[in-house]
Amino acid sequence: MTNVGDPPQYFWCIKHNRVESGDGKCAAKFLLGPYPSPADAEQALAKVKERNEEWEEEDARWQGDPS
Repeated sequence: MTNVGDPPQYFWCIKHNRVESGDGKCAAKFLLGPYPSPADAEQALAKVKERNEEWEEEDARWQGDPS
């Protein structure tokens, strides 16, 4: 995996379910990131899930739903 940039940037590709970087990465519409390391990029979907759950809880509190 060649990388371009300083500092290097890594992305999670939702089309191929893999870390990508450099000139060979997929189109932006398929990428999550950038992330500072391949390990961080590998955790992208877990982070998305965590944030979505937090936002849904906050929305429920905002709307007055006690659950």
